[in-house]
Amino acid sequence: MGKRKPWCKIMASNTEKIEMLPKVGHYDFIAEPFHCDFQSRIFMGHMGNAMLNAADFHSNERGYGMHYLNTINKTWVLSRLAIEMRDMPKAYDKFSIDTWVEGAMKFFTSRNFAVANHDGSHVYGYGRSIWALIDTETRQPVDLLNIHNGLILDYIEAEKKCPIDNPGRVKMNKDAEPVRSINTYYNDVDMNGHINSIKYIEHILDLFSLEWHRSHILKRFDIAYVAESYQGDKLNFYKQHIDENECCVRVTKEKEEEVEVVRCSIKFLNR
Repeated sequence: MGKRKPWCKIMASNTEKIEMLPKVGHYDFIAEPFHCDFQSRIFMGHMGNAMLNAADFHSNERGYGMHYLNTINKTWVLSRLAIEMRDMPKAYDKFSIDTWVEGAMKFFTSRNFAVANHDGSHVYGYGRSIWALIDTETRQPVDLLNIHNGLILDYIEAEKKCPIDNPGRVKMNKDAEPVRSINTYYNDVDMNGHINSIKYIEHILDLFSLEWHRSHILKRFDIAYVAESYQGDKLNFYKQHIDENECCVRVTKEKEEEVEVVRCSIKFLNR
């Protein structure tokens, strides 16, 4: 078998130059005031959105993103996401996100994030994520190493540090307390036709009062996506306290029977 030719970027100039893109992508954002909470800090959900946007930019630029996958009836789906922040950008702050692929196997790939201020002198926090590639028609996993003959392997960056724990298994028992049920609407649905991954984060953090958010700092949010839900599904939320500043939440959808769709662990610090 001949050596696989890496995906290249064509640079337009007086003479055409071809080169590999960097393994780590760097993307700039701004904390828009309408994406910030009552304390002027960006919402965790919008920080998650910025990370997912960075992942989208990075993969599209390198040839294995949604722009190409949509043409072959494939899509990335988020399986796990862990975000751990020291603090948050405030309204109008410029910040950057570095993102890179840490590893890739047949059906899953791991991607990391580092969030810093505009000049990189202060690190706000980090994120870790796990993604699967699925067929949009069958909704079944497919071998991501078949995309452009394993192109993603050329972009694995295993040396760059991401000093937070990997997404862990969220353990809950059957005694978790039912705390809320909501209906799903147009604004909950993403471009893939199911409830947006970030909407679960927003709905879960709404389970805590304004007084709680005023006296606590959200340190880590660890979420596992178990099944898809759709507009019209009724979502039920169950909460289980682990200790004073840590709890777990299970989200189910209700149709003919109750099915788990999301499970998460949330850790706070006292202000």
